[in-house]
Amino acid sequence: MDTLHPDVGIGLRAPHYRAFLERRPKVGWLEVHTENYLDRAGWDWEVLTTLRRDYPLSLHGVGLGLGSARGFADAHLERVRALAERIEPFLVSEHLSWGAVQERQLNDLLPLPLSAAALELLCERVQRVQEALRRPILIENVSTYLRYRDDALTEAEFLAELARRTGCGILLDVNNLFVNQANHGEDARAALAAIRPGTVGEIHLAGHLVTEAAVVDHHGAPVAPAVWDLYRAALARFGRVPTLIEWDTDLPELEVLVAEAERAGAIAMRFDPPRPADPAPPGAAASWPPAGALGTIQEDFAAALFDAAAEPAALAHVAGHGARFALYRGNQTATWDKVLSAAYPVLRQLVGEEFFTALARAYGRACPSDSPDLNRFGAHFAAFLAGFEHVADYPYFPDMARLEWALHRAYYAADAAPLDPATLAALSPEEFETLPVRLHPSCALLASDYAIGPLWQAHQPGRGVAFPAPLAAPSQVLVCRPRWKPECVPLDAAAYAALHTLAGGGALGGALDAAFECDPDFDVAAHLQQWLALSLLTTHETAAA
Repeated sequence: MDTLHPDVGIGLRAPHYRAFLERRPKVGWLEVHTENYLDRAGWDWEVLTTLRRDYPLSLHGVGLGLGSARGFADAHLERVRALAERIEPFLVSEHLSWGAVQERQLNDLLPLPLSAAALELLCERVQRVQEALRRPILIENVSTYLRYRDDALTEAEFLAELARRTGCGILLDVNNLFVNQANHGEDARAALAAIRPGTVGEIHLAGHLVTEAAVVDHHGAPVAPAVWDLYRAALARFGRVPTLIEWDTDLPELEVLVAEAERAGAIAMRFDPPRPADPAPPGAAASWPPAGALGTIQEDFAAALFDAAAEPAALAHVAGHGARFALYRGNQTATWDKVLSAAYPVLRQLVGEEFFTALARAYGRACPSDSPDLNRFGAHFAAFLAGFEHVADYPYFPDMARLEWALHRAYYAADAAPLDPATLAALSPEEFETLPVRLHPSCALLASDYAIGPLWQAHQPGRGVAFPAPLAAPSQVLVCRPRWKPECVPLDAAAYAALHTLAGGGALGGALDAAFECDPDFDVAAHLQQWLALSLLTTHETAAA
């Protein structure tokens, strides 16, 4: 496959999946966010494993929280290790940040005190990750809106020392250098000079947003002219290292990203490949000022994210720009809203955007995230709604939440080969009766005292299903994933009984017996045809594989 330049890549995002599969655009490599593929299943995984045949892949993580003093998740590291083992990326990277306190995951790239204590912690964590992955990783500099009184070095000096001690590389985000220069008055070119040539393994380029409070690294615009200038300076110092065009919000057509990559490639061609690293100078950590309690700083920060009344304790650790703390609180609530809106679109339509945003805020405070994987954040939403007094007049909300969560998780469920109709047709009556059929891993069955199935259907564009009346009417539904797209299928009592028997481990004959108990006129042929068309049925051996 011809490419614009082998050193320049773009981020693979879901809205561009179809274009990549159909056209194989000419880019050098693809970066994916690690946390989007940890389940190693579903449509995301199918696309990734297909495209890895044609493109080198880079894993860029946002969930390890390497600097979390009291909240690093070893289970998450194991999921990252398993993913890296499967796709064999040519680069693996994470951020110089923290994001957890105890069991509470904050799901953000929070600013790390640049202290001796933080360096000691980061060295241990990076070594642990590199040992688990059996490879060096890259650590990215991050954009920040706050600095700490405890800082002993600049971020570039901190990263340089981290690389010297651990052998990791640096992912140099040039846009983040510009953002921090604007927000803190730091010299971006001095930061380049503080990093040894040979230690930078990748460069990120992205757009930013200028607001009254700060310059925000939002990844939602073309690369700015000043950032292109810094990119040239970085290439002059570090050589032509792999470069990524990073664009995550307000995603444009794929051609726009490819054009940005072409521009980066044209610039990079003017510079030589990177040379080996210069000898590392002795470390200077022993002369740093004593560090404060890193865990206490992070706990105060986390408390203020959830409660503005706790902000003074957090700001006591901050060197100026205290008003910018609100940006982190806003990021957190915006993340809650975005993630829950994606998982619960019908509930959002039912209550309206403003009320749903308030619901997301209340849920995030009552049920803090317990996983670095945001795809799991809404798992307790149904239980939360069942006890939330402000929706007590809508008793069907919890069941609708259960349905939407089943649809959400179906997207990430493992795959299994469907039962072949020819195999089923060739069975003797005795074999048919005892066949240990199982439901596809994406399937879920729900029964409700409310018309949640028709209500969900009524909110799907183009279906022409009317809003059900009354709502207090029992319904049963099947969640499945034909052709990779999760779907909600209404069931009558007999079909529900049959599938419920299969879900519980019963054989096909027992499932049909359960159906006939509900409806003596149950149409076996019609239902089997529907189940096969929906790829519901698989064998016991396939399901367990």
